[in-house]
Formats: sequence, C-alpha cells, structure tokens
Amino acid sequence: MKRRLLMGLGLGGTIAAAARAKAATHADPATELPPSQGVTIDRGYGPIGDFEVVARFTGPGPSGIVVLPDQRMFVGFPRHANDHDGATLGELKDGRIVPYPDAAWSLPSDRAPAQRLISVHGMTMDRRGRLWLIDDGKRAGHPIPEGAAKVVGIDPATNAIFKTVVLKAPVLLPDSHMNDLRIDLTHGAEGTAFVTDSSFGTSPALVVVDLATGRQRRVLADHPSTHAEPGFMAVVEGRPLVYDPKHPTFIVGGADGITLSPDSRTVYYSALTSRRLYSLPTETLANFALDDGVLAKAVRDEGEKGVADGLATDDQGRLYTTNFEHDAIFRRELDGTFTTIVRDPRILSPDGIFVDGRYVYCTLGQWNRLATFNGGKDMRVEPYDLIRVPLTDAATATAYGPASK
Repeated sequence: MKRRLLMGLGLGGTIAAAARAKAATHADPATELPPSQGVTIDRGYGPIGDFEVVARFTGPGPSGIVVLPDQRMFVGFPRHANDHDGATLGELKDGRIVPYPDAAWSLPSDRAPAQRLISVHGMTMDRRGRLWLIDDGKRAGHPIPEGAAKVVGIDPATNAIFKTVVLKAPVLLPDSHMNDLRIDLTHGAEGTAFVTDSSFGTSPALVVVDLATGRQRRVLADHPSTHAEPGFMAVVEGRPLVYDPKHPTFIVGGADGITLSPDSRTVYYSALTSRRLYSLPTETLANFALDDGVLAKAVRDEGEKGVADGLATDDQGRLYTTNFEHDAIFRRELDGTFTTIVRDPRILSPDGIFVDGRYVYCTLGQWNRLATFNGGKDMRVEPYDLIRVPLTDAATATAYGPASK
C-alpha cells in the first residue's frame, strides 16, 4: 500500500504525521479453487478508491468543513460532546488552526452568548462564496443559554461577521441540537436558511429562517421524515447498535444531513438513524404561509441511501453521502444508482462533508466511540482526521443499482 506525506496539525499547532491511503489490488482467492470450495473462502474486505489525510487534529474532534475556491479551509470543533477551551471555528493556515474569524469570537470568554461562537457544528458556503455556520449553542453538561444557538454568516473577503440570527423559543427547544444548514439565496430578500434540528432528545424538526427579517419557524416536527426510525439498527465497527433513547448505545438522531440541488430548487435531508432520503421543493419549504399539512404532502421519499451523517451535492446535481456502517462515502448518480467513491476501515464515523470541483472533503470525528455510547468510557483515539477524496478516482469505483423505494 503506497503512502505519501501531505500535511498534518494539532489543534494547538503541533505538526502531526499525515498519510495518503490508496487501495491495494486484491486477488480473488475463489478463482484459484474448484467451484465447490470457492464459496467457503473469505473474499476479504478490500478498500476501494483513494484518499488523502489533509490534516490531523489533537484535542476536540472536528465536524463541519468548508473549502473556498482559493483553497482556504475552515473547520468546526463543537463543544456539545467535549466542552473544550480551543477554537470552535478555525482556519487551517500555515500548518496551524487559527481561531476564526478571530479569538474573541471563537475562543471561550465572558462575552454574551450572542456575541461569540459557542459550539460550531455544521457549515456551508453559499453561491456568493460566503461562509455560513450553525452554532448549536450547546456546551457539554450545560443547558443552551439565551442567544447561544444561531445562524452566522461570515464574509471571507473581509473576515467579518455580516449576519447573526439568534434562534429563539418556540423554534429552539431545551433539547434542540441544531446540526447542519444550507443557504438558499433564491427565496427571501437576503436568502433563507434551512437548518436540521436532530435533537439531543426526541424532538427533531427542520427549521426555516428568513435571513433578512430573522423570522423563523419549526416545521415537520411530527413527520416521519425528520425522526429516528424506532428500533433502527446499524452495525458500526462490528457492533450491532440499536436506537433506544432510554438506553443509548447509538446516537440519538433525527433530521441531520441536508443539502441543496445546484439550482436551489430542491432541498434533500435525512435523519441520522434512518436509511431514507427525503426531499422538498425549496419554494414550498421557504413559504411561511404554508402549514405543516401542506409541507407534509410535498415531502418526497427519494428511497434508501444507506446510513448517512453528512450530505452534499456537486454542480452536476449528484448527491454524496457519508456511510458510517461501511466506512465509506457514496455518490447517488443522476439516474438513481449509487457509486462507492471510497471505502476504507480508517474512514471511521465520516461526518461533515464538502464537495468542490476536484475533491470530496470529510471530517472523521469518531462519534460512535463517545463515552455516552460505550458505558461511560471514551473510546476515541487521537488524532482526528480531515480527509479528501479525488473525484478523478470515481471512474474506477464500484457502482451499484438504484435505490429502492
């Protein structure tokens, strides 16, 4: 297996080793045996595709990722699982994590929650090249204070925050877990934010925010598309994990991944503890005059997509999903078939995902190893990786059939 050094760093600036992992070619032992013996041979679990470790982090685990056209990279380090004292939003710069947009906003302080970043989770880039993030407002072991949960827009050209919309009750619940977001600039005077609230409890929903007025509402809170599937089971690192909110061995997961079509006409979303993909016309979702009954009728079941955390789309309209059962990233083609872009046992708990014209970027936060899901023992092992997968390798990846509906 070939390896190539790329770049690595610790959250405090310590340079770490980085590696390039490439799939090896595996002979099929079954072809070397008589047919009667072939079915008894382990064909192995060979990796597929090629990936690079862009950076390795010590300290808190990464979540959201955005890469600008000029290759500036931004990473979120939420505090809801680990109340750390490092940057919650950082830029990878000269081999170090630099608090972004500055230390006053990104590091812990006594400033009011609305005037600093508490726990940056998901993030995205809009069609104007601006950075948007969702601050879930949650520190481990603490309730969400007033002003902490918010949608924040940053202009990378000036490194200045130009928009802050604080999420308030009844949109924000005590158990809310504002997870990820996408920005639709085709609806509303300044655009509309669509946010997934996966919930730290059992109250997930989608949240819609008019960025010009700050008007906001929860929708589809009682719809199956935003909820975890009862009795859902996933196999992660060989362990069968069953969703049970009363006895968690698996993360509580309502609406989680979200992405937009290239023309911003369609929003796609999925619950973490579900294998289904759903969509809605943005024209419908952004319309505050439509009630939940109308929205529910507009929800489209797009079929199975595997167990996914992050979602992303490219400019061709192809949809990318992480898959934490298979340590993989899949791509849903325009005809509904799926392609394995990369698969490797080192791609553990793929989380935040971002697609540009050349690469798929993904953070690996090892969330399944958190103490909450392992009898109180934190099983995570530093460092945490940020990887990228070259899209040129997609042609050699393995294709599968269309999703079932």
